[in-house]
Amino acid sequence: MDTHLDRGGPAQPLLTLEGLQKHFPIKGGLLGRTVATVRAVDGVTFTVEKGETLGIVGESGCGKSTTARLLMRLMPPDTGSMIFDGEAVGEGNAGGIALRDYRRQVQMVFQDSYASLNPRLPIEDSIAFAPKVHGVSDTEARTRARDLLAAVGLAPQSFARRYPHELSGGQRQRVNIARALALRPRLVILDEPVSALDKSVEAQVLNLLVELKEQFGLTYVFISHDLNVVQFISDRVLVMYLGEVAEIGPVDAIYEKPAHPYTRALLASRPSMDPAMRRTSPPLTGDPPNPVNPPSGCRFRTRCPLAEDICASSKPIMADLGGGHLAACHIANPASGHSKAGATA
Repeated sequence: MDTHLDRGGPAQPLLTLEGLQKHFPIKGGLLGRTVATVRAVDGVTFTVEKGETLGIVGESGCGKSTTARLLMRLMPPDTGSMIFDGEAVGEGNAGGIALRDYRRQVQMVFQDSYASLNPRLPIEDSIAFAPKVHGVSDTEARTRARDLLAAVGLAPQSFARRYPHELSGGQRQRVNIARALALRPRLVILDEPVSALDKSVEAQVLNLLVELKEQFGLTYVFISHDLNVVQFISDRVLVMYLGEVAEIGPVDAIYEKPAHPYTRALLASRPSMDPAMRRTSPPLTGDPPNPVNPPSGCRFRTRCPLAEDICASSKPIMADLGGGHLAACHIANPASGHSKAGATA
């Protein structure tokens, strides 16, 4: 089904982000001048490999959804570069890939399944709309829509002419997934796609996503606050904190040997069914600092039990722990000067 050319082979990352930054000005006063800036995404660098599922986790307000919108180019980054399979995104004739072509190969599934669909269009028309905009004939677009409805487990003869309000939340999210696949993309960005669903429906949709990834040869960026869901579906995990990458690595390394204190706190906050494993005190207290005026040095230091003077005076570099596991923590870097530097967690 994949009609787009794999230019660089499996070894070349599908998407490479370098120093991606997005700040939002806060206007104030009589003249509406910029009085402050929200540093939503502040120098994010990572790659998305072909055929993988990259999970992105973090607390609310850490920049996950802004990163998703930057990946989809629903908004332009202030600075930084995006390379899609060897071509610069948004460069068009300047030796890169035009935004129209990029958006045909990168699609997104949003959290709110109802708001994502036009309430006046039957779901078949919603799915067929994007292919028709990109030059596919009406007959072929409708055939593609019905095939995709079947692929996501909704019988076309029963569902094609229904309207969004006639479907359950899980069914609407299946329609949104079908609509995202209608242009035969290579990369699908999933922004909290199951967080609004019941647990039983959530499991069905997650299993569907796994099947579709295999069937259509897709690459996923899966954004969620649910650590269990991310562990189930991801090959690699990226942990964000206050607009920056705190840690990134293979899913087993992140969940079994987390190197960043923030990652350890997130994993410790998961509820346990074992009474002996239940915590009486929270692993992480306080709210994240204001992104308008983030702390100096390490942004997590104001909530970190291991913070020292070096954490305030110096920004941690990404320390390489081997096997593609990286952490932005002074403790993970033996040469940082932290008293616990180089010690294993």
